[in-house]
Amino acid sequence: MYIINKLKTTCIIGLCILSFSSFSQNNKFKVTLDAGHGAHDFGAVYKGHVEKNIALAVVLKVGKILENQPNFEVNYTRKTDVFIGLVERANIANRVDANIFVSIHCNANKNTAAFGTETFVMGMSKNASNLAAAKKENEVVTLEKDYKQKYEGYDPNSPETLIGLTLMQEDILNNSISLAAKVEDSFDGLGKKVRGLSQAPFMVLHKAYMTRVLIEMGFISNPAEGDKLDSEDGQNEIANAIAEAIISYKKEYFGNGAIENDEDRPSKKIIDKPVKDTTIPVKKEEKIIKEVVKKEPAKKETIKEVEKEVIKKSAVIFKVQIAASSKKMDLEPSNFNGLNNIDFESNGTVYKYTYGQTSDYSEAKKNLAEAKAKGYNSAFLIAFKNGKSISVKDAIK
Repeated sequence: MYIINKLKTTCIIGLCILSFSSFSQNNKFKVTLDAGHGAHDFGAVYKGHVEKNIALAVVLKVGKILENQPNFEVNYTRKTDVFIGLVERANIANRVDANIFVSIHCNANKNTAAFGTETFVMGMSKNASNLAAAKKENEVVTLEKDYKQKYEGYDPNSPETLIGLTLMQEDILNNSISLAAKVEDSFDGLGKKVRGLSQAPFMVLHKAYMTRVLIEMGFISNPAEGDKLDSEDGQNEIANAIAEAIISYKKEYFGNGAIENDEDRPSKKIIDKPVKDTTIPVKKEEKIIKEVVKKEPAKKETIKEVEKEVIKKSAVIFKVQIAASSKKMDLEPSNFNGLNNIDFESNGTVYKYTYGQTSDYSEAKKNLAEAKAKGYNSAFLIAFKNGKSISVKDAIK
């Protein structure tokens, strides 16, 4: 418990050090590129295909493309075959106040038929394959000297430790989801199999205090995909797709100049379903309910629908975000561990699923507790005011 509390405290402090101010000062969009593994840490190896070499080759190509773009500043966790600890990789990004951190890897599986790309954001997942992927990457810490002291007892095989890595600040998660979705869209444009956007507790992402994603470019264990990833043409193709996604993210959310105010942050620009602020006296709300029930006595959902509209008329609305995915799902309780009252918002590429909605903060916290009790350990509260997304801190002032 001490380790988890220490991890949470460190994360809270770090999340306060966001990088938007640095962009506004010099108009440079700072990107930290991380080539996974290195030196004695080979990563995945299959029939001559070595993950550390492929990751580095692609990172250098992505960096070269971005360096030729206006208003970009690129730095690297490594540019040669050296070993860099997981926390140090993140700290490199933290020290330069990077706007985004992109860690690039190759996947592998005993099932050599497995193929396709996948992009991860930081978070807990109940999906066994996602947890296995995070565990595999996190095991790198055991190659570092005095890792038990350095990571304060961190054990990559401990579920409790993994849970301790999942504390998220909502705007970092939303920004990361937006970038990850653009990466997967770019891969889809190449005709690749897109396995989707996922959440998993990667140590290297946990320690980076900005928009952060981990990209699995494909499976080197798959004979055809491995050959492609280890080829000049294949690497150029992947590098162009990743660079295109980063450029698109920067252009959409940061434009060509500085961020002038909080409303221009990416987390504020994710397109949400409009929540109209049409506050009216209570008596009129009661009249609306009575009239609708009178006109539509046969519809069982009428009262619920009207109650939902009445809630929307409140100045502030709280919801619980339980998941995000590039796939649209039916809003059936069976798809959400038995939870009812599920809704979603979408920006066209990412679906953010939410549970419940209320103007009562105490009720919202109960909804959050219920969602976590149902297995959504990384669920968190989000808030809206006058149709715009705001921080929960501002909502409860």
